[in-house]
Formats: sequence, C-alpha cells, structure tokens
Amino acid sequence: MKIFGILNLTEDSFFADSRTPLAEAVVGAERLLAAGADVVDVGPAASNPDAAKVSAEEELRRIAPVLNHLADRLDQVSIDTYLAETQLAAAARGVGYLNDIHGFPDARVREALAGFDCRLVVMHAVQAEGLATREAGLEPDRAVEAILDFFQRRVAELEAAGVARDRIILDPGMGFFLGANPETSFRVLARLPELKALGLPLLVSVSRKSFLRAVAGVSAEEAGPATLAGELWAAAQGCDYIRTHDPRGLKQAWAVWTATQVQAAR
Repeated sequence: MKIFGILNLTEDSFFADSRTPLAEAVVGAERLLAAGADVVDVGPAASNPDAAKVSAEEELRRIAPVLNHLADRLDQVSIDTYLAETQLAAAARGVGYLNDIHGFPDARVREALAGFDCRLVVMHAVQAEGLATREAGLEPDRAVEAILDFFQRRVAELEAAGVARDRIILDPGMGFFLGANPETSFRVLARLPELKALGLPLLVSVSRKSFLRAVAGVSAEEAGPATLAGELWAAAQGCDYIRTHDPRGLKQAWAVWTATQVQAAR
C-alpha cells in the first residue's frame, strides 16, 4: 500500500489545518515526504461545495514552487486538478500522477495525455463537472453498480485514446462526491473488493470527510481517529493507494496492522 500525502495550496479546503500558504508549499511537501508519504498530492484548488473556483493560470502559479523544488523527484508528485490546461502543463513537466475528480472526461485531453507517461487517477464523482455539491447523490443500493459502470466506460475510453491500461488508477470518490448521505460512502467502503475485481489499482481518499464526521459526531479537526479507522479498513480490503492528511499516523498504524496479520497467518 502506498500513501498519497495531501498538500492543499488553498485558503478554503474543508479541513482548515491542511491549508498551506504558498510561501510554505515547499516545506509542506518535504514534511509530507518525511512523514512517510510516497507521493505528494498537490491541490491548487479545493473541490468541496463551499470552495471558490480557481483559474488554470492561478493553479499553475500555485504548483510551480513544488514542481521546481522537486524537479528531480517528480515521480513522487501528483497534481490534483480537473482543469485541462493545468493537467497538460504538469504532464509536460514530468509529474508522476494526475488526479482528476471527474476522471478525465474530455476526449481531447485523453488523447493528449496518451503521449505522456504519468499515471492517471480516474475518480468517480456524481457531479458531472465543477465542484462537489450537496444536492446530487447516489442511492446506497445503487452506488457500487454506478461506480463500476463509470469505471468500465471511462477505462475503455482512455484505452481507445491510447492510454496504456497500466497507467490507470481507480478512485470511487467518497463523501460529497457520492452524495450527502453517509450510508452511501460506507456502502462503497464495505464493497471495495468488487471494485478491486476490475483488476486495476485502487485509490481511496476518506481523510476527515463528511460521512466519517457524521457518524463519529466530530469536526474535521477532530476526525483523525475516525479517518484512521476508515483508512485501515480500505487498506485491509486491498487498496493500493490511500490519500491522507496524516501520512505518519497511517504509516505507523499500517505497520502494526500488517505485523499482526503476519503473526495471525502463522
């Protein structure tokens, strides 16, 4: 299991403690790597329902310090954006990953990305475009089927555009990307093996999200333990990547979990 450490270069991320001023971007990236992140997932714009929209020009300005500083480690950098201009510029710089909350819906962008080597995190979102919203949502009983259908269609489209299958990572989306009903996200978590059965790497991002907070009755700032429980569950179901605000906590907990599993299997 590999860890994506979240670096939010924003002023309106839902978890206030994760908001990193641009002047501290490089320090923040190094801190995540030192804490055990395998990849720094750089977010130049927030995607929660209350976030402001950010232009591609501004996104590129925000990610530039990290790309420049990690120029010899770009395989450890992911750019979290759904804007085509930002995606293509980051791919041209040589980043290891692009992370799109809409799963690369533009056919022209898919064809352009076929010419690069970066891996593509294809996320499912109930919203067809733009930011997450509180209005749209999947019914719990239909969620996994809808996600499977989306993945099958989008993977086929990416392959038809020339993107190699081994570059694709799947992310079912969580929280408001599935809907405001917490049961929907928990249903998807419970059925992660069905998504793994598609045969592609799976990334899950539950860190401090609304559905965990609703069940635990805590704020985003207090949701560290709830997050870790969800992350350990996802990792135990075979998820290949976990995206988190707290790489150090997850890495320590997973080390203990796996050591215990080794002994239990003897």
